[in-house]
Amino acid sequence: MKTSIEEHLLAWFRQTKRDLPWRRTYDPYHVWISEIMLQQTQMDRGVEYFRRWIARFPDVTAVAEAEEQEILKLWEGLGYYARARNLYRAAKVMKERHAGSIPCDYQILRTLPGIGPYTAAAIASIACNQNVPVIDANVARIFARLFDLDEPNKGSLFRKKLEQHALDLLPEGKARIFNQALMDLGGLICTPKNPSCEQCPLAHACLALLRGVVADRPVTGSRQKTIVIEMATGILAHAGRLFIQQRLADDIWGGLWEFPGGRLEEGETPEQAVVREYEEETGFAVKVCGYITTVIHHYTRYKVVLHCFACRAEGDVNSPKREAAQQNRWVLPAELAAYAFPAGHRKLLEHMRQYCPDRLIDPCCRSGAACMNEDQSVSGSGN
Repeated sequence: MKTSIEEHLLAWFRQTKRDLPWRRTYDPYHVWISEIMLQQTQMDRGVEYFRRWIARFPDVTAVAEAEEQEILKLWEGLGYYARARNLYRAAKVMKERHAGSIPCDYQILRTLPGIGPYTAAAIASIACNQNVPVIDANVARIFARLFDLDEPNKGSLFRKKLEQHALDLLPEGKARIFNQALMDLGGLICTPKNPSCEQCPLAHACLALLRGVVADRPVTGSRQKTIVIEMATGILAHAGRLFIQQRLADDIWGGLWEFPGGRLEEGETPEQAVVREYEEETGFAVKVCGYITTVIHHYTRYKVVLHCFACRAEGDVNSPKREAAQQNRWVLPAELAAYAFPAGHRKLLEHMRQYCPDRLIDPCCRSGAACMNEDQSVSGSGN
């Protein structure tokens, strides 16, 4: 059975192999960047970001010698920014300890920031062709169906069986193509919903298909409830510049820039929240002078509703507090593009550039273009 699975899978892969840029070189650096980027990211989007990244940072040393803000800016839109910060930290370690090269040893790879068991296995096997199995969500789904594993997919027994099957099936000296073939099979054929079993090269060996339980594998737990977080933010201008602040390094979206704001407290209106947050975070006394839009943003199991307002200073704005931020700046509207913002604030800026660009110069203006569709929200996902 093992030989049959290997032969059918590799024959299928030879015919259908996706032309991905990191597969043209199998450079460990390229494989590493691709694997980090493709976590929680669709393939087409990942390829686009990969090409742009490699054009700017062709090797580990280029990453290590860059400024963190440039790293975050180039990552902007991919979300889960801890990946970018860990990638940056790992590049510095590799420059200092490994002469700017990425080690192929699985155990050494595991010591690097942001490189867990899956990423280490992917680099070792795909870049270096070492005999290490790679188990991602796609591979787990394939094995759950192929071997009809009826244990909950979050349990230790399920994981133990996966690892054993992966080791048993891995062909000596062919880890690179075998692991990629499994990943492609899970991404293209053995999909979570509506898998194309009639096109699957392993259909002849699939126990779940034989037993009619493909839709029930893997066995998942109950779906987590969506948590709604309601927030408010305000855009404040002074002398033609807008106020922004950089989030604390250990905070969610640490190192990114934003307009001051925060979560609504119980019984508080969004407008009241903006005034309170400005006072708490910056010491500024502000007054809400207009509504801009509401951004609805989804990430993991959270739904963030961000109410966005224009604000006017009611007092001195020359000496902002710094307790809630690493640093703050007054910047020209045209300079905002140089800063990396989390998704909600980035969508707010995109909305303003499209519907009310005058408010980027003077948020409280009424003579210029007003925001269109002010009663509608801007939706999106990612980070």
